Amino acid sequence: MRTEQKHQLAVRRHWRVRKKISGTSARPRMSVRFTNKNIHVQFIDDTAGATLAAASTTSKATPDREKLAANAASAKTLGALAAKAALDKGINQVVFDRGSARYHGKLKALADAAREAGLKF
Repeated sequence: MRTEQKHQLAVRRHWRVRKKISGTSARPRMSVRFTNKNIHVQFIDDTAGATLAAASTTSKATPDREKLAANAASAKTLGALAAKAALDKGINQVVFDRGSARYHGKLKALADAAREAGLKF
């Protein structure tokens, strides 16, 4: 499959997911983004257009951030840290935004770790 075609399919998948979900202040959107080296999680209130809480492998608040990468083991760690950051801000329930990623592997590990830490999807 050509690179352009794979990218276009990913963009369409992202649009398809995003048109169905939206975050509010009571139930923000948990946006997950994987790059080749890092993982970023944000809790977004779409009505106000503001980020309420965030966690990342590049964040200075993340312990042992030099050892974390964009793999399933790091995704588990970051899922727990993101859930802790959200719970500290008073966020209990979220709408999960997987972006253009399919729900398996790293993404599933991150979501399961966040659920175990106390977030409700």
